[in-house]
Amino acid sequence: MQRGKFLTIEGTEGVGKSTNLAFVADWLRGRGIEVIITREPGGTPLAEEIRSLLLSKREEPFDETAELLLVFAARAQHLAQVIKPALARGAWVLSDRFTDATFAYQGGGRGLSKAIIEQLEQLVQGDLRPDLTLILDIDVELGLNRARQRGELDRFESEAVVFFERVRAAYRQRAESAPNRYALVDAGKTLDEVQIEIDQVLTSLIG
Repeated sequence: MQRGKFLTIEGTEGVGKSTNLAFVADWLRGRGIEVIITREPGGTPLAEEIRSLLLSKREEPFDETAELLLVFAARAQHLAQVIKPALARGAWVLSDRFTDATFAYQGGGRGLSKAIIEQLEQLVQGDLRPDLTLILDIDVELGLNRARQRGELDRFESEAVVFFERVRAAYRQRAESAPNRYALVDAGKTLDEVQIEIDQVLTSLIG
């Protein structure tokens, strides 16, 4: 059986990942493709518990290395229980964030070593990488304003603007480094315009 494809959607806060994730899923299902929708951190009961630890605000300072290791612990569980089995049976996996988020948030935002993240990536994933990553790109202030309108902010969403500027820069750098795997989409446009662009990217992928 042919292996399924692995698609991920990335971006800073307020870029419209959830809306466009649903659009991509509907687009693929409309072409007869089985799609598994999942998210990171999370995707399994255990990984969702780790997500709760990562996103909850707390008085105790969160060590940055502990944060990084928890992200990869959740990812290891997610891969073993959801992503790899689905791909093996030919389903397409569509994930709201994956390891590019770690390079952007823990690497770009926190300033942790890219080399260490790469070592953990290899340990946890082996050679598995997404077939396509859509990076929804938006002005940080605009995105944060959108995020605030959704309700109370979690631990990551409460970071300073400068943190998200570093995250955005890291995402853009990754998109530039491998244009065959990444599609950088201007999420500051209207939703219709964004989804026309996504449609074009998916059409190219399907061939």
